[in-house]
Amino acid sequence: MHKENAPAGKRQPLIYIALIVLAVLLAAQWWTSHRELSSVRSEVARRMQSGDAINSETKVIVKSAQETITELQAKVNVLESKQIEAQSQQLALEQLYQDLFKKREDWALAEIEQVLSTASQQLQLAGNVQGALIALQNADVRLSRSDTPQFVTVRRAIGHDIQRLKALPSLDLTGIALRLDSVIGQIDTMPLLADEQPALPASEPKNRRPPSKVKAAKATTAEEQAANDWWPVAKAQWESWTNEMWSEIQQLIRVRSVETSDALLLSPTQAYYARENLKLRLLNARLALLSRNEAAFRSDMIASQDSIAKYFDTRAKQTQTAQAMLKQVQSSNLAIEMPTLAESLNAVRNYKAKP
Repeated sequence: MHKENAPAGKRQPLIYIALIVLAVLLAAQWWTSHRELSSVRSEVARRMQSGDAINSETKVIVKSAQETITELQAKVNVLESKQIEAQSQQLALEQLYQDLFKKREDWALAEIEQVLSTASQQLQLAGNVQGALIALQNADVRLSRSDTPQFVTVRRAIGHDIQRLKALPSLDLTGIALRLDSVIGQIDTMPLLADEQPALPASEPKNRRPPSKVKAAKATTAEEQAANDWWPVAKAQWESWTNEMWSEIQQLIRVRSVETSDALLLSPTQAYYARENLKLRLLNARLALLSRNEAAFRSDMIASQDSIAKYFDTRAKQTQTAQAMLKQVQSSNLAIEMPTLAESLNAVRNYKAKP
């Protein structure tokens, strides 16, 4: 029994040693595993932090990219709208160019119609024959530059109106107006009846000799008178006295026939208004002349001549010249019927109305 228990007592320390070694190995394994686990944890934490940072940066980049994309999209939309607008403008310009090329004749006819309408109004209102002729001739030249054969009808009508205007009797409105202006400029210097000065004192007759010469003549001819007959001497003396008396009477008394006595009693203010009223009458006659209003022209001319005969000195050369000039102006014939440009206007309008 004692021999059998001896080996069992030797195996127990080995078991303890084995257990201790196993425990050490387990401890070493645990420590190693714990260290590796800590390292793995720290690495995972570091990588998770790095991932969070990268994720934040990615979010910022994504947000910036989205904003950039939005801005670019807005710019693209603006560019697209501008492109569409430019295309529409280009189409409109092309259409406009096509309309201009297609309707170039319509534009020319519209301009010619406007010119002819204005010339017709001036012809009827102011009798501007030269202006109407110039307008018709310019329209004919404008149409002659076009190669359109359909303009022949319009040009024929314009030619007829030109011939009618050239066949009108000539009336020098400018010359008549200048004569009226000349008379108006002379009114301030024309003498009025109220401006006449009183008669000068009577002067000695031309055949009267000075007293000294008479005495000398008497002394020298005393002997001749004694020798000659007394009748010739008495006759000569009587003629001398009568001539002297008549000249004195002519200087003292002046007889004139005046229609109205008020014309001789005009005050300076009334004389001023008399001249100004005559100027206004002649200016009204000038306006009536330029507007071809014959009734008003005749009325103002008659009133002007009556005013000159009533208030002005008609014996003065200047007044007589003004009256003669007014009579010459009044003899002008303003009753000239002006033709219309209806034929040319109708031809233009009928051509425009064609489809």
